[in-house]
Amino acid sequence: QVQLVESGGGLVQPGGSLRLSCVISGGTFSAYDMGWYRQAPGSGREFVAAINWSGGSTTYYADSAKGRFNISKDNAKNTLYLNMNSLKPEDTAVYYCNGESTLGGTDYWGQGTQVTVSS
Repeated sequence: QVQLVESGGGLVQPGGSLRLSCVISGGTFSAYDMGWYRQAPGSGREFVAAINWSGGSTTYYADSAKGRFNISKDNAKNTLYLNMNSLKPEDTAVYYCNGESTLGGTDYWGQGTQVTVSS
């Protein structure tokens, strides 16, 4: 059974950095884009960044993430990463790992990891 397990969230001061990880297991994701979404209290879930899981490493970023966040992967470890720098209070949210099928198949979600940016 497919599992996406996030880790790395926590409390950080404004301007600080965090690295989120998502370990992927139980499936083949050759036809998937893997990415990160976030959901702040009282808001809907929004796209943050994504990367092709197989083949090349084309990346996609939300405008809010460009220049501050970097998405990467380690296929050998089945792990997706999100390096977040220059964090702002408005980055506070639950961050979710996502696997989106490029062929119309099943999409997958992790359970989320809380990121809080506060002084």
